[in-house]
Amino acid sequence: MASGVWSPDPQASFVRRLGIAPTDPGSGREPGETGSGGEGGCPDVWELDNGDVVVIGRDLTDSYAGSLPSGVSVGAGERLVVIPRGMARAVRMDVPDAG
Repeated sequence: MASGVWSPDPQASFVRRLGIAPTDPGSGREPGETGSGGEGGCPDVWELDNGDVVVIGRDLTDSYAGSLPSGVSVGAGERLVVIPRGMARAVRMDVPDAG
């Protein structure tokens, strides 16, 4: 990382799921709702062996392109993904405090 800019490592391996499975109740937007509707797949959040985090969500890059807040951009090679609130709340249990 000589340039001082983070770059993902495509060789990193999946270590553990953060939060709950997308088929678990509470992984959706509302309590008791699931994130995947039973079909599996997204949303999901995983920690890699190098400490980076993978977020699997619905790609809404094009939908939000014209309404990003000032100072926010989606760069080349990046996608804006959305995950349900319940999934984000569940991930907090597995992410330690910075302090």
